[in-house]
Amino acid sequence: MKFPRYWGKASARATAPDGRTLVFACWRGSDLSVDDARTSARMAAEEVAARAAQSGEPPRAYLYGERPMREEVVRELAAGDGGPAAVVTRNSFGCLVLNTARVMFVDVDFPRSSQPSSVGWLERLLGRSGQGSGDGAEAQALERLDAWVRTHPGTGFRVYRTRAGLRYLGTSDVYEPASAAAETLLEALGCDPLYGRLCRAQQSFRARLTPKPWRCGVATPPSRFPHESAERQEAFGRWLERYEGKSSRFATCAYVSTVGAERVYGEVEPILRFHDEATGTAWGPALA
Repeated sequence: MKFPRYWGKASARATAPDGRTLVFACWRGSDLSVDDARTSARMAAEEVAARAAQSGEPPRAYLYGERPMREEVVRELAAGDGGPAAVVTRNSFGCLVLNTARVMFVDVDFPRSSQPSSVGWLERLLGRSGQGSGDGAEAQALERLDAWVRTHPGTGFRVYRTRAGLRYLGTSDVYEPASAAAETLLEALGCDPLYGRLCRAQQSFRARLTPKPWRCGVATPPSRFPHESAERQEAFGRWLERYEGKSSRFATCAYVSTVGAERVYGEVEPILRFHDEATGTAWGPALA
């Protein structure tokens, strides 16, 4: 998993061929120190500025998943060998996110107009396809999952309802996020291709643990990690207090059923328990 502990920012200037002054800022991470991160950031900014001075054009924006994500590591969950099985980070929206080294999460989002009813989900998972909402996106997603399980005996997934669709947790085995096997499975289950790219780049799977702030009546954070001044850090602290108070009334997902094998692989068990407790799936309030 690629989550640097330290981050540094640096900027560099360039003069474009037409005489314009261009300023570029870069963030880079390091597991050694803030100074090492700043050195890497300065080198990156100078490289970008040099290219821009020749072309006169700003560089293209980085695609989602091309760089380690600039997220604060809030907690680590140890694996049996002493290394991290997962880390909990805080994303740019202020939500806690579970990042796992080998336990697979799959999010399948539906169009806003196609979000399924809880009755329809449960009916389909119980094999009563003639009942429920009849929603095409829901039916297609569950058919994909059922097809994979039928053609791969012994495979099992826990299915959760989210605000925007479905979340699957692979319970019967573990996967290397950058492997061809993981890529094949994510594609077969209809996962967002951008998520698959992120899994490969970060060498981890991801599952949001806490609600998006606007879904529980809170604005987005006033700044993101790492906060560049004491004032910004204090403002973020005040925001976080409001967010945690509001978000505690909501769950991020709700358990629906297990599809396929019910046996839970040993390495998956502690991640499953942590996920279900952190998302509020067991107590079933409104989803956000």
